[in-house]
Amino acid sequence: MPIDPDKAIGAELGSVDFSWSESDVLLYHLAIGTGSKPGDQLSPTALRYTLDGPDLQVLPSFGVVAPTFHATDPPPLELPGCDINLAQVVHGSQSISVAGRVRASGSATVTTRISEIWDKGKAAVIWQEGVATAPSGERLWTTRSSIFVRGEGGWGGDRGSAEPVELPDRVPDTDTTYAVTPQQALLYRLCGDRNPLHADPGFAKAAGFPAPILHGLCSYGIVLRTLTDELLDGDAARVGGFGVKFAGVVFPGETIRVRGWHEDGRIVGSASVAGGERDGAPVLGDVVLTTA
Repeated sequence: MPIDPDKAIGAELGSVDFSWSESDVLLYHLAIGTGSKPGDQLSPTALRYTLDGPDLQVLPSFGVVAPTFHATDPPPLELPGCDINLAQVVHGSQSISVAGRVRASGSATVTTRISEIWDKGKAAVIWQEGVATAPSGERLWTTRSSIFVRGEGGWGGDRGSAEPVELPDRVPDTDTTYAVTPQQALLYRLCGDRNPLHADPGFAKAAGFPAPILHGLCSYGIVLRTLTDELLDGDAARVGGFGVKFAGVVFPGETIRVRGWHEDGRIVGSASVAGGERDGAPVLGDVVLTTA
């Protein structure tokens, strides 16, 4: 069968050495919309993301893209025991937990493995876990991500479990919007994801979309930045972890509505499309920001 769980689960996907610089961090922050509001070029809060120097801070979501930040080829999909192709795959969820403040420059090694595979009957969910460590051996961060593989499953494996995040039945502590710029996906693709789905109109149409869509990880960064600015005083060092489920797409030029609540010592939230024909369409669900 295309997915052999006996070969896949626990398989090591290798280790990758990588490094990053302040310029990479600045580009990432600009790609997720930092500095785009009127007055941001004078705002001390915004400049903590966009001005190099001793006060530059790093949003932890950067750690998700740092190992592949300089990649120029579309992302490969080569997993032991998994004979699948990109046309079957949707990014299901993403999380990162950091061991401390993410440095503005440095080097590390990330080691990744397939941690779980869930059998959903007509689909499979493949989970990967990556641990980034400094040359000293210090753990820097851990990422977990899942991909939803349509047309697979049905071998009688574990269906897995995922408790939905309940949103409080009260007015959110923040309810704000971010206008995605027309060139946002073209800028974000310079952060290491050259998938033509986000840039080539012909490719997007062949994939069933009327136009290129925004990277899910760009929405991920936008929402984390928004919640950090709105509910953590713009202090990225207060973010201990951030996880989401990808619930829908965003087209450049649309607006993302971000809602967030302080709840049980963490921040929970949601993201949806605001305005236009797709008003209310989901973007991110099960949004959880844990504080350091």
